[in-house]
Amino acid sequence: MPTYASSPAFRGGDLVGTLRLLAYLAISVALLVLDHRGGWLSQARTKADVIVQPLWTVAGLPGRAVRSLHDSAGTRTQLVAENERLRNELVVTQARLTRLQAAAVENNRLRGLLGAVERGGLDVQLAPILSIDLDPTRQRLVLDAGSNDGVRQGQVVLDAGGLVGQVIEVTPGHSIALLLTDPDHAVPVASARSGVRLVVYGTGDSGRLTATNIPLSADVQVGDALVTSGLGERFPAGFVVGEIVALQPDDSRAFLVGDVRPAAQLDRGRDVLLLRAAPARPAATETVP
Repeated sequence: MPTYASSPAFRGGDLVGTLRLLAYLAISVALLVLDHRGGWLSQARTKADVIVQPLWTVAGLPGRAVRSLHDSAGTRTQLVAENERLRNELVVTQARLTRLQAAAVENNRLRGLLGAVERGGLDVQLAPILSIDLDPTRQRLVLDAGSNDGVRQGQVVLDAGGLVGQVIEVTPGHSIALLLTDPDHAVPVASARSGVRLVVYGTGDSGRLTATNIPLSADVQVGDALVTSGLGERFPAGFVVGEIVALQPDDSRAFLVGDVRPAAQLDRGRDVLLLRAAPARPAATETVP
């Protein structure tokens, strides 16, 4: 019958498989015994690891490259963000430092104004500067003080350095001061060293005045300080106007012309002083023979 005819073939296949399994088991046991006694399988595994290690290294290169690129990109992004933050902080710090420096300069100017008032015992009022016009043909200051604040026309304008000019126009809320460097301005002065009387004129240059018609024989030298003489009763005597920095003959060679550097800081500052009343002159003492 067909069913019984195929049975011997199956039994032969099972026998071969069983023998093969037994052979594998015998080989495994033998290898275990030999490895336990001599450890040669461990050595073989070690040598195999050494041989295979470069392959693992090569196989891991793409992954490591990707991780390195990812880390580099992250680090670069962090550095860019950090640089931007530090740059912003630097800008803010510089702005704060500039404000502090400006405040320190302004405080020094205010201290100078206060010192001038205390030294001279002057009756003055502080007037903020709204705007300044330093055109060569028009040298003016617009002050944030007017007739409502007691300002009057002809009032003397000072700063910590010396004479600035005089008030020429007054409105209820504001006033205009003519700077002594205006081409139409003239101030009677005297040398603080020798007492020689001169007249100083504006030149339209905020850093230069001029003294003309100085006699060749006059005792006037470079470095002499010039102060208001009090002549003309426009400016009280004794206020510093400037310093002679150069002397040269005029075109006629009959007189000298002096270049004068103003004592006041006409192109800077935020406040000026308005003289309310002229300082009292010291009483003359009579000498009894």
